[in-house]
Amino acid sequence: MKPSSFRKTRISSIPLFLNMLPDNRATDYEAATSFLGEWGRFQRRVFFLLSLSVVPNGLTAFSIVFLADTPDHRCALPAHLNLSAAWRNSSIPLEEDASRGGALVPSKCSRYKVEYLLNYTERGLLPGLDVNLSNVPKESCLDGWEFDHSVYESTIVSEWNLACGESWKTPLTSSIFFCGVFTGSLISGQLSDRFGRKIVMFATIALQAVSRFIQVFSPSWIVFCALHFIVGIGQVSNYIVAFVLGMEVLGPRTRTVFSTAAVSLSFGVGYMLLPLFAFFLTDWRMLLLALMLPSCLCMPLWWFIPESPRWLLSQGRTEEAEAVLRKAAEMNNIEPPTVIFSSLQHRVKTEEKRPCNICDLLRSPNIRWISITLWVIWNTITIAYFALSLNTANLNGNAYFNCFLSALMEMPAYVLSWVMFRWCSRRMSVFSSLSSAGLFLLIIQLLPDLDALSITFEMLGKFAVSTAFAVVYAYTAELYPTVLRNTAVGACSTAARIGSIIAPYFIYLRTYSVSLPYILMGSLTAAAGLLSLLLPESFGMPLPDTISHMLQFPGCCQKTPNTENEEKAEEETTLVKRSHPQITQQP
Repeated sequence: MKPSSFRKTRISSIPLFLNMLPDNRATDYEAATSFLGEWGRFQRRVFFLLSLSVVPNGLTAFSIVFLADTPDHRCALPAHLNLSAAWRNSSIPLEEDASRGGALVPSKCSRYKVEYLLNYTERGLLPGLDVNLSNVPKESCLDGWEFDHSVYESTIVSEWNLACGESWKTPLTSSIFFCGVFTGSLISGQLSDRFGRKIVMFATIALQAVSRFIQVFSPSWIVFCALHFIVGIGQVSNYIVAFVLGMEVLGPRTRTVFSTAAVSLSFGVGYMLLPLFAFFLTDWRMLLLALMLPSCLCMPLWWFIPESPRWLLSQGRTEEAEAVLRKAAEMNNIEPPTVIFSSLQHRVKTEEKRPCNICDLLRSPNIRWISITLWVIWNTITIAYFALSLNTANLNGNAYFNCFLSALMEMPAYVLSWVMFRWCSRRMSVFSSLSSAGLFLLIIQLLPDLDALSITFEMLGKFAVSTAFAVVYAYTAELYPTVLRNTAVGACSTAARIGSIIAPYFIYLRTYSVSLPYILMGSLTAAAGLLSLLLPESFGMPLPDTISHMLQFPGCCQKTPNTENEEKAEEETTLVKRSHPQITQQP
């Protein structure tokens, strides 16, 4: 590789590369591709198109808040019953509502026995005057329910009567979706590490669009849930692969902005659009149809988003990786070197011939403890994030505004995550955000009767959790090597889905105590913040390319020098010096 081949050769990066040998050779790729620059036309295209592809995920992730919201309802009475107007209006008993401070409200799941009401009507007795209603026997809603249609034209609850005794199906619907997310997280990383980032990304976008379209015609709740499971597979797979693809294609500085702010803000934009869609489309089938269209609009991006050169190189497909970079150089109006990966090609064919899989996440003590720690942290963050997001329908006030406010709180959180990731320690960023979230959530249970103040602290908790979520995504991608990065992020997302599956039931605990969900979530997030301090620090370090490049977990450091790596590093140093004789003359 001759220096004359460059229009702007960055020789200053070569000494840095030499200084980091033998312990870290991950700078090879960064040095070999530095001729592209950081923010050319190619990088801008990848940056914005990958961010755009994430917007449909924000629309889909919490759509169940409106699709399965439970409208106000009461027991239905058969229209043919010969009841007087007075008894028809008084057919529903009053019950105390704990969420409204013990106020008396009409029962949603019981009515007075119909035969007694018919008897009182025939005798001409009046409710409350001639008959003490507290002595009238009650029964369940044997003839179904009457749902209020002032907010929603229809939801799956009103469509299939998922109320009262069937209300357990509502949180189960969310859990089934997150089971799909669990499955997608488990398989998408391994598929993209095996077959490529680009093909898996667009295959899962298509899967999400097709399953949404079929879901519109669901004839029953069971069919709806089966298709909702498939939607979950496509939803998370698209997000994870797009995230990793951007991390690998973009340069160090642009990568930081993309992994923290850009992807998360795009997700937040989709999330903010959800209540707007739901406000104008109050029929759940029409809402589903509208949510499908953004995924369809992302399919033409296939012709504009490239495959990851890092992944191609890790598979020994050096010529294809160079072809992508040469096209990128042409877009940036830069003349590429004659040979881009001369010092990497031999190593890829010898060291990385064996394909990595999910078992490598547990093979050595170092990577095993990093993986287990991250799985616990991801799982805790996911419980808090999804529980708080799904809880917006239960807050006082307008459901659409509360959902929009919850989404809006994420926007400054993602900007803060970028600031923290750009200038702060990774461990301290995760620790501070999780600890703050735990504090805000624990304070809520001290303010049960102050609705506005409770909502404020809940939104602050959502803000802190969203910040932690954005930081830990990028942090995880930094800790793992290219040959295992998508599998590792997918595995962390898989472990986190345990939290998302049980998150709807955290909200269900409100039926027993309004404060209980906040106490549990606050304690878990605070404990996870302390656990994050055990992770290795990756701030300022280049992305690792092989497992041997990974940072060490405390207590897992090598006790004897790896002479084989030192010999290889010495050979690489000699090769670089021969290719760049001018570096020996630098002071």
